[in-house]
Amino acid sequence: MKKFIAFIAIVSLLVSCGRNDRGELVGVKGKKWNPEKPYGMTLVSGGAFIMGKSDDDIAAIKNAPTKTVTVRSFYMDETEITNTEYRQFVKWVRDSVTRARLAILADELGETPGNNGIGDYAFVDYDPENMTPYEQYMYDNYYSFSDDYSDRKLNWDIDLITDPMDYPDEYYVEVMDTMYIPLEESYNGQRTIDVDKLVYKYRYLDMEAAARQTGGKRKDFIRTEETKIYPDTTVWIKDFAYSYNEPMHNDYFWHSAYDDYPVVGVSWQQAKAFCQWRTDNKNSYKKQRGQELVNRFRLPSEAEWEYAARGGLEGATYPWGGPYTKNDRGCFMANFKPLRGDYAADQALYTVEADSYEPNDYDLYNMAGNVSEWVGSSYDPNAYEYISTMNPNVSDSKNQRKVVRGGSWKDVAYIIQVSTRDYEYADSARSYIGFRTVQDYLGVDQDVNTRKGPSRR
Repeated sequence: MKKFIAFIAIVSLLVSCGRNDRGELVGVKGKKWNPEKPYGMTLVSGGAFIMGKSDDDIAAIKNAPTKTVTVRSFYMDETEITNTEYRQFVKWVRDSVTRARLAILADELGETPGNNGIGDYAFVDYDPENMTPYEQYMYDNYYSFSDDYSDRKLNWDIDLITDPMDYPDEYYVEVMDTMYIPLEESYNGQRTIDVDKLVYKYRYLDMEAAARQTGGKRKDFIRTEETKIYPDTTVWIKDFAYSYNEPMHNDYFWHSAYDDYPVVGVSWQQAKAFCQWRTDNKNSYKKQRGQELVNRFRLPSEAEWEYAARGGLEGATYPWGGPYTKNDRGCFMANFKPLRGDYAADQALYTVEADSYEPNDYDLYNMAGNVSEWVGSSYDPNAYEYISTMNPNVSDSKNQRKVVRGGSWKDVAYIIQVSTRDYEYADSARSYIGFRTVQDYLGVDQDVNTRKGPSRR
C-alpha cells in the first residue's frame, strides 16, 4: 500500500511539471479578493494612544490609569445599531423559526411540495429521488438518524402566508398557532407573536480556550448558544421608578417613527448573537455567489472603543476634544443630562437619531452620549495594571460584568467622557444601553479603504 501511495505521489509530481508554473514556487492562488468596506462602517486606522484618565479623576474611582497601548486597524459602525437594523435580525429569526416548524411538521407527516399545503415548506432535501450525491450521503448518514433538524436546509423560496384567512391547510394553521401568544393573553382583538419563541441558536469555536488549553479535541471547544433575541421593552418602565414612560415602552422599538433611533433593551448576550447573525447573513450571500467570505462582525474591545471614540485626538476629554460640552455657539455637543433635572437642555429628552450631532474625526457618531454601548471586554477595575500593550483585552467567560462605554442620554458629563469606564451584567438590559459592531481589517495596505464608502443612511 505504501509503495502504491509513493507511486501516485511520483506520478503526480511528474504530471505537475506540465503546468504553467514552469516548476517555480509561485504559490497557490485563492479566490479573487478585493478589500471591501463594510456597509455603514468606517475604517479606524490602527495606532498607539494613551488609554485612560489623562486629567483629574473627579469620581476618584482610579480604575483607568493612563497606559500607552497599540491597536490594529478595524472597521466600526458609523452609528449605534438602530431599531430598524435590529428589527431585520428579529424578522429573520421569526421567519426562520416559523419555517423550521413548518418543515419539521411536514417531515413528520410525510408531506411534500405540490399540494398547496404545508408540504410546500418541507426541507430542501425532502425528496430522495432528486438529491445530489452529497445531500443523499448527508441524509443517509446523519439526518435520518437524528432528531436535530438544525443542519437541514429550509426552503426560503416560498413566501410565508401571514393572513389567517389565507392559511393553506390545518397543519399550517397548527404551526402558526404555536407562534402567537395564547388567546387568553391577547387583548383589544390583537394576537401578537410570542416573542419567547424567537430564539437564535448558533455555534462557534472558542478559539481562546482551545489555544490556552493543552490537549483536547476540537469538538470540546465548540460552544452552542441559544438566545431569546427580542429586546426587553419594559426597561423604559423598570429603569425609572415613579416615572411615566409607557409611551416609550409601547412604541419605541417597533414604530417606524423610531426607525433610526438606537436600539435599547438588549443584553450583552443579545448583542453578541446579533454579531453572529450579521456575520452568517453576509457570508450566506457571499457563498451563493462563490465569493470570498468576510471575517466575523463582533463587539469592539474596550481599547478599540476608546481609541475610536477619541477620533485621533490625544488626551482629549470628549470625542470633539473639550474640555467643554458646548460649542462656540453655545450648543451642546452630545445627548446627555447637562443640568440637574433638565434632560432636555440639549434638545432631547430621551434618545435621538443615531446620526445626530457632529461625528468625530473618524466619522463616528454619538461616541459620547445618546446610549451607552456594550463592548466585548469583561470588566475588572484593575485591568489596566496587567493588560497587554498590544490589542489589550480582558476576555473572561466566568466574569459576567461586561464593560459599557460612552454614557447615555440620562448621564451627567463625567460619564460621557471617552476615558470613563462602567459595567453592567451580561444578562441585563437597559433603556440606555445599545451597541455597535466592528470587523477586523484584513491586510496592512489601508490606502484603498480610506475613501469614505456608502453610508448606512
